[in-house]
Amino acid sequence: MSIDPLILVIDLGTTACKVGLVTPNGRVAAYVSEADATPIHFGPDGKAEQDPADWWAVITRNVRRVFAESGIDREHVAGVGVSTHWSGTVAVDERGKPLGNAIIWMDSRGAPYVAEITHGFPKIEGYGLRKLITWLRLTAGMPTRSGKDSIAHILYLQRREPERYRAAYKFLEPKDYINLKLTGKFATDPATITLHWVTDNRDINNVHYHPTLLAWTGVDAAKLPDILPTNSVLGPLLPEVAQELNVPAGLPVIMGAPDVHAPVLGSGAVDDFHPHVYVGTSSWFSCHVPFKKTDIFHNMASLPSSVPGRYFVVNEQETAGVSLTFLRDVMFYGDDALGACPAPEDAYQRFDRLAAQAQPGSGGLIFTPWLYGERTPVEESTLRAGFYNLSLTTTRADIARAVMEGVAYNTRWLQGYVEKLAGKAPLNPVNFVGGGALSDIWSQIFADVLNRTIRQVKDPQAAGLRGVAVLAGITLNLTTLEDYARHVEIARTYEPNPDAAAIYDELFDAFLDIYKRNSPIYKRLNKPSHG
Repeated sequence: MSIDPLILVIDLGTTACKVGLVTPNGRVAAYVSEADATPIHFGPDGKAEQDPADWWAVITRNVRRVFAESGIDREHVAGVGVSTHWSGTVAVDERGKPLGNAIIWMDSRGAPYVAEITHGFPKIEGYGLRKLITWLRLTAGMPTRSGKDSIAHILYLQRREPERYRAAYKFLEPKDYINLKLTGKFATDPATITLHWVTDNRDINNVHYHPTLLAWTGVDAAKLPDILPTNSVLGPLLPEVAQELNVPAGLPVIMGAPDVHAPVLGSGAVDDFHPHVYVGTSSWFSCHVPFKKTDIFHNMASLPSSVPGRYFVVNEQETAGVSLTFLRDVMFYGDDALGACPAPEDAYQRFDRLAAQAQPGSGGLIFTPWLYGERTPVEESTLRAGFYNLSLTTTRADIARAVMEGVAYNTRWLQGYVEKLAGKAPLNPVNFVGGGALSDIWSQIFADVLNRTIRQVKDPQAAGLRGVAVLAGITLNLTTLEDYARHVEIARTYEPNPDAAAIYDELFDAFLDIYKRNSPIYKRLNKPSHG
């Protein structure tokens, strides 16, 4: 019996790691996952770092584990692909050795220096008009004031850690660092390099560094990696690395994709204007579009996709699935002065059952999921979460459901602006992926709150694995985008409940009002200090 070739896919999230064996058309043959595997080192002024050695340790452990647990023969592997969290910076020397910790996407210490390079008069949304026009024309965006983009990390090192900046041979995104470990090649691609905001993206097939943008940022171009096409084979897997991972040497390693881009492809929504929602730690509402376009007022744009020659709408909402993690670890379970109450392994399934006991609208309880600020449709690092309209009649079921509904309200807030940017409304049906899409009750809540048909993609938590495998399949001529689209499996479809529509319309209006009324307060309470 013939066996389909398999792609070994490494999907490194912010704190979790998945490793899978996936066919080029997206069928997940096996995968393993390890949660809470890579600690984040928080510090003053918005510091958020990780140790690249922790990344490599969890990758090595889980590559070996997926073969041991699945029993699949390593000889069936046809290639290797990587996805990691995006908008991070690893400063490395000429040997590829990290010069300290990686600065990750949550780090905002570069915010003051972004303000310096984007200033000017007159100003629009805080940006100098001439620079704004140029950046938008070339890239479809510009460095965000949150200080969480890759360029902000490099500016921080340039200003605050000049010795590390000078010692750096290259600044690499996390994905590109892992690819360096696998192949010895310093390289990136048009999709991954975008948040450096120094590339000309006007020709999707010829993305390159632009001298004006490099001059404005003051970043030495020699310290940035070469840009190769998204469908590139970087090279063979190094023998010593293959031995460490216990896989065959010489396997082709493809470029891969960041953790925003990979699920876009893995969602199965590959046609222009076919939307999907992703709910993992963070979340987004997106689709492919046939043009480069920007909505500066709501911090999103169509940028290079992991699909060669395509754009997709890039946005992000900072805290989605992690809101349930917060509920689990801080509010329902924990280990503190009141005693130890460890969370059960099925905590999220218990939340599902609790939420199902509450009525739509959670008795009027509203949760705002801004636990770490927000990026879109507003960019406010000072924004904070809360429960509103609590009463003595509020139940734990109401609280669990309100958290799920709050994440859905946030997505609805974004949905309208995505449809305006795309120039099509309604965008429907919506494919649903990410760990949040494992929940049937959450899938129905999204259908009701968004008033859209929700298609729960099979193995939704493996969307990143699937996306990288399909990209590898296209790169290695093992499949086509059209063939993959025919193989996308939908586990279940959820239609909006008309009885819930009026309830959610009223609560969504209140959700927006809560933002408008409280945003100034949060800005006063949480004004960042940058020493």
